[in-house]
This record gives sequence, structure tokens and C-alpha cells, in this order.
Amino acid sequence: MKGIPRREFVFLSSGAAIGNMLVSGVEEVPAADDRQILDFTSSGLVTGKPKPLKYRAIPGFLSADQIAPHHTAHYGGALRGYSALDAKLESSSRAGTAIDPNAFGSMQRGRTSKANSVVLHEFYFDGMAAKGPDPGPRVRRAIERRFGSIDKWIADFTACAKTARGWAMLASSPVNGKLYNVVSDEHSMGVIWMAVPLVVIDVYEHAFYIDYHNRKADYVEKFIDHIDWAEVDVRYRGFPD
Repeated sequence: MKGIPRREFVFLSSGAAIGNMLVSGVEEVPAADDRQILDFTSSGLVTGKPKPLKYRAIPGFLSADQIAPHHTAHYGGALRGYSALDAKLESSSRAGTAIDPNAFGSMQRGRTSKANSVVLHEFYFDGMAAKGPDPGPRVRRAIERRFGSIDKWIADFTACAKTARGWAMLASSPVNGKLYNVVSDEHSMGVIWMAVPLVVIDVYEHAFYIDYHNRKADYVEKFIDHIDWAEVDVRYRGFPD
């Protein structure tokens, strides 16, 4: 398998690469074929500011009361935590100031966890739509090749999401070209290095409890209908057929 060109292997989706916009007055987004390949320049890890939501609610799935605190407190909080730890660690390194080993290890692990939380939240929010389009032909072929059919992938993905305590995702590995459904119980667990998340669901209670209370399975099953497959297609570009 040929390697992915470096310019194509970037880690966060562009604000321009969002699916069906749900806020009235927002212009239609470009068709998938016109979108850039995973441009990370609008990520909070680059700008230091949370990426704005492109919708206030997803009718029939998530209310504004559910989405707003999730975006502000949990995604925004992860970004603030990352920024504080990153600044402190960078300052210490540049100044040559030693940090207590126990505190240093905790800060390093905390920075990684919060950075991953930022990344996953951005993939999650960017990857949903009011009504998800059908999977594109390349993504469909890849899923069918790996899982047998879209329905079999859905069964495996939802099983992962229902058992996960934090995240579940469909990811594509540039190392062996395979797709994986991944269970992550914490932001820094379950990682397959260099893999690109294609579909991401947040299954921490804060992602669904206002709307679904303890009905996690209902939330997971409804999520499938709101996957923005055009966004997934953009994320999958650069991988060979």
C-alpha cells in the first residue's frame, strides 16, 4: 500500500467540510467533491478557540439544550484544560525549570487526554447532519470489504458504542489500509496510532442525558441516521481503494 501524501494526512476536518447546516440563513456547504482534504486549520488546537457549531439542534435527535452545554462545557473545557497544561509545560521546558516528577507525569498525561478530547469532539460535532446522506461509493466499498455490508458494520459499530464508556469510532489505518471499529473508554485509550477517525460518537452521559436520560441505546441507534456520510467521504480521501 502506498503511503498517504503528507499534505493529505492531516488530522482535523475543516469548518468548510460540515454536513447539512441546520441554522437558518447558513449557506449550503460545498459538495463533497469540492471540499478540501481534512484541513485542520480551524481546529481549537490550532486557533486556541472552540470551533463554532454549525447548528443549534438536530431535530428529532438532539435538542439545543443537549448540544449547547456539551459544546461549551465539555468540548470548550477540554480545550481550556489542554491550553493551560500545554502553556505550563512549554514554559517549563523553555526556562529549564524542573517540575516534580509526579506532577510532570500527571500533566503530560492530562495534556494528551485533553488534546484527544478536543480532536474527538470536533470530529463528533462536525460529523452529524439533520438527515445523513447515503455513504459514498468509495466508503461503501471499503466498509463492505471489511465488514461484509453496511448493515453488518452498523451492527458492529452500535455494539461498540453501547458498550463503550466514552467514545466509539470507525477509523481507517494508513499502516495496513484496514477499517476498525474502536472502543475508547477514555480519551487516550483505544487509540490506533496514525488512524483517521471517520465516524465518531460521544457516548459519555453528558452527550445524551438531557434528551435521553438513561436510554443510551436509543441515542446510539438514532445517531446512525444522522451520520454525515459526505463528511466521512472527505475524511477517507487519500486512502487507496
